[in-house]
Amino acid sequence: MTIMTQHDTLHDIREKIEKGERLSFDDGVRLLKSPHLLKIGEMADLVRQRKNGDYAYFIANTHLNYTNVCYLDCKLCAFGQKADNPNAYTMSLEQIEQKLRGMKNKGFTELHIVGGVNAKLPFAYYEEMMRIAKRELPGIHVQAFTAVELDYIARVSKLSVEETLERLRQAGLDSILGGGAEIFDPEIRKIISGHKTDADRWFYIHETAHSMKFRTNASILYGHIEKEEHIVDHLVRLRELQDKTGGFSAFFGFSYHPDNTPLAKEYNLTELTSGWYDLKLLAVARLMLDNFDHIRAFWMMIGQKMAQVSLAFGVDDLDGTVMEEQIVHAAGAESSHYTPKESFIKMIKEAGRIPAERDTLYQILRTY
Repeated sequence: MTIMTQHDTLHDIREKIEKGERLSFDDGVRLLKSPHLLKIGEMADLVRQRKNGDYAYFIANTHLNYTNVCYLDCKLCAFGQKADNPNAYTMSLEQIEQKLRGMKNKGFTELHIVGGVNAKLPFAYYEEMMRIAKRELPGIHVQAFTAVELDYIARVSKLSVEETLERLRQAGLDSILGGGAEIFDPEIRKIISGHKTDADRWFYIHETAHSMKFRTNASILYGHIEKEEHIVDHLVRLRELQDKTGGFSAFFGFSYHPDNTPLAKEYNLTELTSGWYDLKLLAVARLMLDNFDHIRAFWMMIGQKMAQVSLAFGVDDLDGTVMEEQIVHAAGAESSHYTPKESFIKMIKEAGRIPAERDTLYQILRTY
């Protein structure tokens, strides 16, 4: 294994990037441990330019967090609540219908649905939620459920993953979320996520979805107790499945927000990730994930200013307008719940890129 020193110029990695060669696990670790952020950013920007030219994407989307009831007890999470907690909620189908009706004619092209793992909800609830979305928001793309949610929906309903996905597709599901990945390393995952769906099962669900022609995304949760080697292992495993299926559309990172989480109390985690580390992680992801077309900065996690700067560090997508998001804000995020199109257009133009409003599948709807 190559040992990185303070004077490591990364010249050999630069040569690989220029030749279009794949980086190794050791290369990834060196990059994450390197202090040379601008050199890493320059390499990532080269890859971004090759893949996406001058386009920088965003989407007009809205979120629906249908329940915060969750029995998983993940230490990383401030959103999930036990059913008897006074702050617990589960939206009725009538409430969902009313909420989605209020989203009509607002220009949204994607509905992002994610919630807790609520074992008391019958399968029919999820099917009807899909039908309501398609009925109230005609033409909307429903991107819903993490692999973790799908795992437990299938288990509780005593259905296979294939049956679960097919029935949800018939009801209106169009694509699948990338959350629940957290960190794949089993020791770290056990600490932060308890008995949540393990990494092998997460990969099985995504591979199954890809085989059924669903597009999915991929993610990572970083900035807690993981080490650089855990992050690179995570990226390499994603790269391997993408080699096999080609079914991932985009990768994005969730920076850990410690407020109100059991993990922060147990490990005395009080600080957010630094902007330096946020940029380096996104840039290294761009360099390691050579078979992913898109790297997305989730502005709600790292802030709009840092998301804008990330456009020079390998990122080509600033995510979406969002609205009324609950999960990130439960952990102390102070970002707004909504960012209008005009803000994305301004941020992207200031960065010297072409603002491209996209749909979920990265078809360009309009450039500005």
